[in-house]
Amino acid sequence: MAKAPVLTPQADDFPRWYQDLITKAELADNGPVRGTMVIRPYGYGLWERMQAEMDARIKETGTQNAYFPLLIPQSYLTREADHVEGFAPELAVVTHGGGKELEEPAVVRPTSEMIINDYFSKWVQSYRDLPLLINQWANVVRWELRPRLFLRTTEFLWQEGHTAHATYEEARDFAAHIHRRVYEDFMVNVLAMDVVPGRKTVKERFAGAINTLTLEGMMGDGKALQMATSHELGQNFAKAFNTQYLSKDGRQELVWQTSWGSTTRMIGALVMMHGDDNGLRVPPRLAQTQAVVLAIKGDEAVLAKVRELGDRLKTAGIRVQVDDRTDTPFGRRAVDWELKGVPVRIEIGPRDLENGTAMLARRIPGGKEPVSLDALVSLLPKVLEEDQALLLKQSRERRESRTTEVATIDEAVEVAGAGGWARIPWAVLGEEGEAKLADHAVTVRCLVAEDGSVPDADDAPGNVAVVARAY
Repeated sequence: MAKAPVLTPQADDFPRWYQDLITKAELADNGPVRGTMVIRPYGYGLWERMQAEMDARIKETGTQNAYFPLLIPQSYLTREADHVEGFAPELAVVTHGGGKELEEPAVVRPTSEMIINDYFSKWVQSYRDLPLLINQWANVVRWELRPRLFLRTTEFLWQEGHTAHATYEEARDFAAHIHRRVYEDFMVNVLAMDVVPGRKTVKERFAGAINTLTLEGMMGDGKALQMATSHELGQNFAKAFNTQYLSKDGRQELVWQTSWGSTTRMIGALVMMHGDDNGLRVPPRLAQTQAVVLAIKGDEAVLAKVRELGDRLKTAGIRVQVDDRTDTPFGRRAVDWELKGVPVRIEIGPRDLENGTAMLARRIPGGKEPVSLDALVSLLPKVLEEDQALLLKQSRERRESRTTEVATIDEAVEVAGAGGWARIPWAVLGEEGEAKLADHAVTVRCLVAEDGSVPDADDAPGNVAVVARAY
């Protein structure tokens, strides 16, 4: 009788495969309140690495971290009409505290534009106070009706940046800089994810923004996932909160603003873009454990070599973990590390020790080969960079092979329904066609220029709509 697979095969049931992997790789569990999640240590370790890489890039822009309250007076949300309308169905409202009804209900933050702008209006007085660049790492709550771990949860972790500038041009350029130099650089060069940078349509843009820039990734089943967004807020919130500054010319002027964010959804993207039927495949530059050194048996000489090699790799700058749990069968441990997607396993047993070799198992391309113990320290950095590049290449090839140029709305629906992306001229689709796509659960993921760059306007000549079904 054939042995049952550890995970449901992707080809049989992609959503079930995803759920199996989240559970068996010990990334997360469902929380006690519907739509919440418990992020387990291995999953949180991925988030910590993402935080570290993103935070460094954010700080390079001159942005500083701060923290704002979780609870926001309900009255704040009425100040910007489009914003409150966009979030109204998702709000969680606190009406009681300290054993009595509150004089004013408090909203659990779905995002922090409102409370941050209240303080921006106090902190900005003069052109000398600009630009004001703030980021916070926090949790937010949006009441989710169809939850799925990491992808859509009632509570999730994120970073949200908020900035104020003297001119429209400065705000526009800063939003674009975050989009390309922080988010896209991180996703391509650390997460090894091929993403399409573009501009959201009016229907899809952030509530209260005048422009939303997005990065869209194709998952293993061909659906799209919005990875991160950067918004030009114009002066909408400045008007609502009367955030003004005294210009060099001595005039009171409203500031121009941006906001931008990325979330723990990126862990779900990591699973769905790089995972296979054997589990996760974690990009080496992201992995908190780049290499695990496994003792096959509890032989004292083997254990000594495994620990010594672990020390040498650590000294060489490799993020390494030694697995000397020989009271657990080797096969079970090997499968566990494969599920978790650790890029490299170095397996050492008594026979390997006699031969002066170790078995090098590479998770990303697959396969094993014996390698000289003396060569491992110098070989591993090269192997890890090769595997990093391979993941990016594979994700790009998937998107390119499953993206089709179409000329009609019906063709776009057909391509998206078959698990691909369609590119259709925006002049052909337009807002009317966008509404027709929605009838088939297909959305415009973004607008791009003919050359693949980000358009300067919604209706720029030659704009192309990238359409797909999405998570």
